[in-house]
Amino acid sequence: MADDSDAQYFDRREATFLVASMFLVSACALVYELLISALSSYFLGASVLHFSLTIGFFLFFMGVGSFASRLINHRLLEWYVVVEILIGLIGGLSGVVLYMAYSITEYYYLVAIVLIAMISGLAGLEIPILTRLLERTKGLKHSLADVLSFDYMGALIASLLFPLILVPYLGLQRTAFAMGLINALVAFSLVWEFRRKVAARRALFAAAGVVVAILVVGFAASFRITSFFEQYLYQDEIVQAEQTAYQRIVLTQSGKDLRLFLNGSLQFSSIDEYRYHEALVHIPATRAGHLDNVLLLGGGDGLAARELLKYPEIRKITLVDLDPKMTELGLKHAFLRDLNKNAMHDNRVQIVNQDAFKFLEQAEVYFNLVIIDLPDPSLLELGKLYSVEFYRLVARHLAADGIMVTQASSPYFARKVFWSTHATVAEVFNHVSPYHTYVPSFGLWGFVMASPHNLSVRRELPTGLRFLDTSSVEHLATFPPDVAPLPVEANRLQNQVIVRYYEESWNDF
Repeated sequence: MADDSDAQYFDRREATFLVASMFLVSACALVYELLISALSSYFLGASVLHFSLTIGFFLFFMGVGSFASRLINHRLLEWYVVVEILIGLIGGLSGVVLYMAYSITEYYYLVAIVLIAMISGLAGLEIPILTRLLERTKGLKHSLADVLSFDYMGALIASLLFPLILVPYLGLQRTAFAMGLINALVAFSLVWEFRRKVAARRALFAAAGVVVAILVVGFAASFRITSFFEQYLYQDEIVQAEQTAYQRIVLTQSGKDLRLFLNGSLQFSSIDEYRYHEALVHIPATRAGHLDNVLLLGGGDGLAARELLKYPEIRKITLVDLDPKMTELGLKHAFLRDLNKNAMHDNRVQIVNQDAFKFLEQAEVYFNLVIIDLPDPSLLELGKLYSVEFYRLVARHLAADGIMVTQASSPYFARKVFWSTHATVAEVFNHVSPYHTYVPSFGLWGFVMASPHNLSVRRELPTGLRFLDTSSVEHLATFPPDVAPLPVEANRLQNQVIVRYYEESWNDF
């Protein structure tokens, strides 16, 4: 093909083939966008910021690519194939490149922006080139309408597949390789379909074949690749890693020290977790009027349930954890089962895999004790579980003599987060008591306990505790000047100030 003036007509079948390719490649482009956003949030937190930045840069560089398409005046079909080969290679390897950039360099942001620029710049060429290819066959009006409609439909399908199918079943790395394969196979099929109209078909066949081979090998070795670079992020050996629909779960082990990380954040160390869980459970449990029915929000590892089962009067523990993979670990992982004393298998423990907010909205049960053991409010979807509206739901399900407690981050490292949690709980409950404990793996860690009634002690601590005793409990509610209360706002769904406080606090360290 010489130039646009001698662009060929396509028969109905060929035109349909070209439009269908737009559906596939647009889906791939959106998945790359979501993939880079998800990885950035996993590595660096602040999901809203990184999703917004990624989307903004993607759209900008797509505009740059569309503008640059005016420079392409010859061999449009070949150019379209070349674009798909390049996007397949770069997009397919994007996950590996980002893992490498974060693990072994200090230039993650730079690498991410360069990847975005290359992928979205190339994606910006697709619609103008394909529209011009079809213009002589369908006319500008129909070709543009067909290309854009299939582009938007592909984006919709990708937005549904990414969280529901791709990430849960393939993981982020394999998703990148799979999308790259689709781009490369689209290029390969285009060359085959139009082999009589493509002058450089042998070179394009070879290039597409090489990219397919690279991506197939990458897909097959993706878990090893991820483990290799992920190991740089953790001090101890990774013994299990899994990407679920909700989070990245990593277990590391060094001797007797098993550590759980969710999205890169440490949740516990088996050496000193008892300090955290004894403080979380027994301070409120000794103040509750009754302990017949207990609600545990979070705690899928079974460690809080272990402490609760030290009270023989407890008849039922409802453990609500969003991620079934997390509760499966608590049920089946040998080390975890030993650590939680098989608490998840006790017939008094009922496991519910559901969002805590949704559970409270739908439940029609009253609880004597509600323990909230959820990750820190680093994201908006977690911040809602530290809101006035959430604690009102908790209060609605408390028995008359009931008590609730929530972990509230570190009053030292995240001082604003801690006191914002306190202020938020105080808007709902008449009696609120903050306290803290020292956990070597975390440093100083805080909790907020609350109830409609007085928080006086009603029962003794159970025997066999490793950390708490009557004398040590008295000191947990004392806050030295460097962790004393601050003038902060309560957290509400409409503002989510606690997420901003979290980002500000941890950025200081």
